Amino acid sequence: MTRKHMNKKAFTSTLFIIALFIALLSPLMGHTVEIKKTNINGMTVLHVERNALPIISITLLIKASLLNEEPEKSGLANLTASMLQEGTTKRKSTEINEEIEFLGASLGVSVNRDYTTLTMSILKKDLHKGFEIFSDILTNPSFPEIEIKRKKELIKGSLRQREEDPSYIASKAFIKDVFGSHPYSRVTAGTPESLDNIQRDDIVRFYNKHYLPQNSILSVVGNISSEELKKLLDKHMSDWLKRTKSHEESLAPQVSLTSTFTSPKVTILDRDITQANIILGHKGISRDNPDFYDIVVMNYILGGGGFASRLMKVLRDEMGLTYSIYSSFSVNKEPGEFSVEIQTKNESAPTAIKEILNQIKKIKQEFVSEQELSDAKSYLTGSFPRRLETSRKIADFLTAIEFYNLGDDYIKKYPEYINKVTIESIKKVAQKYLDTENFIIVIAGKKEKIDLSELDQLKNLK
Repeated sequence: MTRKHMNKKAFTSTLFIIALFIALLSPLMGHTVEIKKTNINGMTVLHVERNALPIISITLLIKASLLNEEPEKSGLANLTASMLQEGTTKRKSTEINEEIEFLGASLGVSVNRDYTTLTMSILKKDLHKGFEIFSDILTNPSFPEIEIKRKKELIKGSLRQREEDPSYIASKAFIKDVFGSHPYSRVTAGTPESLDNIQRDDIVRFYNKHYLPQNSILSVVGNISSEELKKLLDKHMSDWLKRTKSHEESLAPQVSLTSTFTSPKVTILDRDITQANIILGHKGISRDNPDFYDIVVMNYILGGGGFASRLMKVLRDEMGLTYSIYSSFSVNKEPGEFSVEIQTKNESAPTAIKEILNQIKKIKQEFVSEQELSDAKSYLTGSFPRRLETSRKIADFLTAIEFYNLGDDYIKKYPEYINKVTIESIKKVAQKYLDTENFIIVIAGKKEKIDLSELDQLKNLK
């Protein structure tokens, strides 16, 4: 690379970093986002024009995840996605990386329980070249055998490394207990064994079946007009946008989630560590649950509100059992999990668990205070604009809103949804969705220092 090219690369990278920094310091005022929504051969296109900064953020959501895998080939969705940047019919993986770096852009792909996302952020002046690369890896992946083998080994190495992390092994055991044979019980990356079962033909078949416009949501946010966006799509994605599903491709695998336990279950993973990693919880809710907003407020008060939450105040501030504790509802297309996570001394594990259950019972049996409700509402509505601070955040947020069918007016109505919550509705959802009888506890810690007899007594709690 010549000195001239190196200087240009450094200059564009600096511009991009400065622009991103400015964007982070420029929160969106209010909740108004003007969204232009169109449909191209089944692909929903969401466009927000913001001309304050010369940045465009692109997010393509593809409805392909572990929900679409065969159990013996878990990790297929993740492997397919990670291979997009490893070579196309036009470019080698090194060329893709070099071109993106030269443009000072960011390009990434990720897979969660429900979908895959392909993202790019780029300066306006480099948009045409950047979108050409973005479209190339989406529409022309070559899936070279040598890169598949290399990627598998990298993922296996990462999985082996994770096994050294007590919080990871606890989480893996917890979701396995909660979800049983449901796909959500699996690690997105798969296992070394399942990765060995995946061949190139499996990746090509998965790509051809799921990477279709009818399976996709595209959001583009930033300094770009509707006319410019249309020209980009016509020039770089027109052939791919003509693809259609076959009848077989339209049939999604049928999965269902049922409780895999009917009484408390305690699992201890023996590790030679001083701090026990504890997860307590059970099956949760899906994103379309009508009680979602009441649950959000209730969980904020219980353990999702950081230092303002009851669990933090009691177990950290009053009892001194931990530095951090939090509760959460993981919401997905299908019911996710409710969990409370804490690290504490091995010897303190039974005491911490008992107090967690006491706090859960308390929020089920008693009304929260008006002050707690007011504080929760203020934080949740006041912090909401942070989700819309930058073009990148908006682009990601819009695809999720569309995927979960939250409504085109969701951004505007979110504060209204939160403000409708009452102390009565909080108690109602706590009683309905928090379980102090049929729960799961997973502990990764020094087994000999954890009083198992006391843990056994927890099974009798009602």
